[in-house]
Amino acid sequence: MNSLAHKKSVDLSDATLFIDGQWLSCDKNMQIVNPFDHSVLANVACADEAHVSLAVASAKRAFETYKHQGSGERAAVLRGAADLITERLELFAQTIAKETGKPITASRKEVTRCVNTLMLSAEEATRLTGETIKFDSFAGGENRIGHYDLVPLGVVVAITPFNDPLNLAAHKLGPALAAGNSVILKPSQQAPLSALMLVQVLLEAGLPAGRINVLTGSARDFATPLVASKDVAMVTYTGGEVSGEIIAKSAGIKKLAMELGANSPVIVMDDCDLQKAVEGCVSGSFWAVGQNCIGVQRIYIQEGIYEAFKLEFARQTKQLTVGNQLNDATDVGPMINEKEARRIESWVNSAINNGANLLAGGQREGACYYPTVLECVDESESLVCHEAFGPVVSLFAFSDLDETIVLANNIDFSIHGAVFTSNINTAMKVSRELDVAGVMVNDSTDYRLDAMPFGGAKRGSLGREGVKFAIREMSQTKVFCMNL
Repeated sequence: MNSLAHKKSVDLSDATLFIDGQWLSCDKNMQIVNPFDHSVLANVACADEAHVSLAVASAKRAFETYKHQGSGERAAVLRGAADLITERLELFAQTIAKETGKPITASRKEVTRCVNTLMLSAEEATRLTGETIKFDSFAGGENRIGHYDLVPLGVVVAITPFNDPLNLAAHKLGPALAAGNSVILKPSQQAPLSALMLVQVLLEAGLPAGRINVLTGSARDFATPLVASKDVAMVTYTGGEVSGEIIAKSAGIKKLAMELGANSPVIVMDDCDLQKAVEGCVSGSFWAVGQNCIGVQRIYIQEGIYEAFKLEFARQTKQLTVGNQLNDATDVGPMINEKEARRIESWVNSAINNGANLLAGGQREGACYYPTVLECVDESESLVCHEAFGPVVSLFAFSDLDETIVLANNIDFSIHGAVFTSNINTAMKVSRELDVAGVMVNDSTDYRLDAMPFGGAKRGSLGREGVKFAIREMSQTKVFCMNL
C-alpha cells in the first residue's frame, strides 16, 4: 500500500482511497471509461477488508474528536464547498458527463443541484434543534424541567449510485456532516470521479481529516464487512433491490436508509393540456438517458386523446438527438455501459416479439440506445413489471380510471407518480389513491426539489432523503431532565 500526503487536489490515476487524512493507492485497480468512446478516464484503487478496518477506525476517532463541533463551523465547511463547486462548475459537469454518459446540459444541472444540496445542508446544520418537554404534564413531574436535543449518530456509511454521481453523494454527505457524523463514502464503481472531486472540495473547504473516508472499487470485495461493522451506526444506500437486500441482511442492528428504485406511472386525462403533458412526459422519460429512479416508465392515456398523444409523443421523441454526451446539442447520450444498453435492447425485443408495437427508437449503437416508445406491451413484460432504468417508455390507453390506478399501483417499489388533468377533483383522487411517496400534478414524475422529502413507498420505504429530512434520519434525540 502506498500513501500520498494530504493535499488539496489528488491525481485520480494515482490514489483514490482516502483514509485518515491520506490519499492511498493499492496494487489492485480498475479502469473508469467514457461509455461513448471507451477512452480511459482514470484508474481507481480497489479497496479490500484491510482498508475497511482502517477507514472505520479513522471515522470513529474523528467522530469522538469532533462530535461537539459547533453547527456554525459545520455549516461554514458546507458553504465553502458549495462555493468552490460553483467556481468549478464546468469541470464538475465535464467529469459527470464523461464518466456516466449523461448529456452535458443535464450534467451542468446536476452540478447546480449539488450546490443547492450543500447550501441546504449548511442551513439545516444550524436549524437542527430540539424542544422543551413539559414534564409537569403528568403527576410526579411537577418539579422537573428539561428539553431534548438532536445529536449525531456516529459513523455513517454512504453508498451511492452512478446515475447522479455528484448530487446523490451530496445528499448523503451534506446531511451526515451537517448533523455532526463522520462518513465513509463508497461511490459507484462505474462512476466515482465526480464524488471524489466532491470529497476534495470538502477537504479544501476545511473539513477535518477523518470526518470523511473514501473506499473505491468493487463492492463485492469489501462492502459486507463495511456495513456489518459494529462501529458503524447507520448505512444509507441508493441502488438496486438485490444489493439492498444483501446490505439489509449483512448490516445487523443499525439504522438503515435505502432508496431502491421505482417504475413510475403517469396518468393522462382527456381534460389536460395535451402539449404540456407530452412535453413533460418526453422530458421525464428520457432525461439523463432514462437512467433515473423517478423517470417516466408507464403512461396511461385516456382513450379520447390517446391517438393524439401517441402521435405527438412519438414525433417529439424522434426529434431527440442521440450521440456524444459532451456536445451541447445532444439530448440522449450513451447508457452507463454497453451491457446495460444490450439489456434494454433485449427487453424491447422481447416486448415486440410478444405483440408490442414500436412507435419510435428501438435501435442500439454501442452503449447508445435510442429513445424508444412502445404501445400494446403485455403486462407481464419486464418493461412493465420491473424498473427499466433506460430510455424506454410504454403507452397504454384506458377508459376506467379506477382500474388504471390499480394497474399503476401493481409494482413492488415506487417513488413518484403523476397525473395530468385540469380537474381538481381528479387530481385529488389520483393523489390520494396512487401508492407512491410523491404525486406530481401536471408535471413529470422526475421532478424533484432537493429540499422536499424523497424516498420510496411500499417495499422501498426505508427512510427519507431531502436535506431537512435526511439530517434528522442521521440524528437521534437526547433528553435532558432536571429535578428541581
